[in-house]
Amino acid sequence: MAQLRGQGSYGIGAPAPFGGDIDQRVDQSPLDTIRQQTSKIEDLLDTVSEPIKPFLPAIGRFLIVVTFIEDALRIITQWSDQLLYLHDYRHIPSGLTHLFLIANVIVMAICSTLVIIRRHSEYAVCGLMGVVVTQALGYGLIFDLNFFLRNLSVMGGLLMVLSDSWVRKTKAFAGLPQLEEKDRKMYFQLAGRVLLIFLFIGFVFSGEWSVLRIIVSLLGLAACVMVVVGFKAKFSATLLVVILSVFNVIVNNFWTLHEHHPHKDFAKYDFFQILSIVGGLLLLVNSGPGQFSIDEKKKVY
Repeated sequence: MAQLRGQGSYGIGAPAPFGGDIDQRVDQSPLDTIRQQTSKIEDLLDTVSEPIKPFLPAIGRFLIVVTFIEDALRIITQWSDQLLYLHDYRHIPSGLTHLFLIANVIVMAICSTLVIIRRHSEYAVCGLMGVVVTQALGYGLIFDLNFFLRNLSVMGGLLMVLSDSWVRKTKAFAGLPQLEEKDRKMYFQLAGRVLLIFLFIGFVFSGEWSVLRIIVSLLGLAACVMVVVGFKAKFSATLLVVILSVFNVIVNNFWTLHEHHPHKDFAKYDFFQILSIVGGLLLLVNSGPGQFSIDEKKKVY
């Protein structure tokens, strides 16, 4: 009995009964190999990003709403052009065009500010989502696939803002069982993760193909799948941040275009929308994928 106690429970650490050494090496699966390598990269990223980690949520929230701030400024600076388009091409009556633009500017300015200062996030996110829907209808872009996918990703970023703002407390609703905010948070984190990757899907299926584009697309799609299932989500989200940021600077470099270049506004719009999605990915890097993920399941087992 004393011998058994000295060698630990169930004989762990004991020599083999017939003089042989127990040195059984179980072959690792490809998934375990990937997990080990990405864990090393995540540890390195944690070390490198340590100085900015406390500011990461604020940076993410600001980037998410930057497209709405830019849109509000663009409406103000191009007021007459906006009115002309809505009236002549969308056939919206003059009074309604003014009301539509004023309401959009006010809602975007107020809700973006609330997101940045992290106040009344539920109302702010609902307001900005309402802007996305009303602009799609007002400007006739509801059936534009690229616009649709981009704005799904923007909504994913807004859902990440919502989940980031919730704390663990219980809310009681009359006639309904109690619902803890941590439970709502994990559902919204899952929805946000899924929606965030739609921008990259739009990127893959638009534009001309080249060897570089194929390589980037394959890397990005692999990272998107990892983000959706929550497998090494911080590493894959960081990879998407790098890919999208490089792509954004190279392709949507509106600052290099002439003031009256026909594609300047489009490039500027795309640039700030991608920044918003990068902001959502940064919140994912900061908070993790949530409970509905392979990463969290591995912690349990």
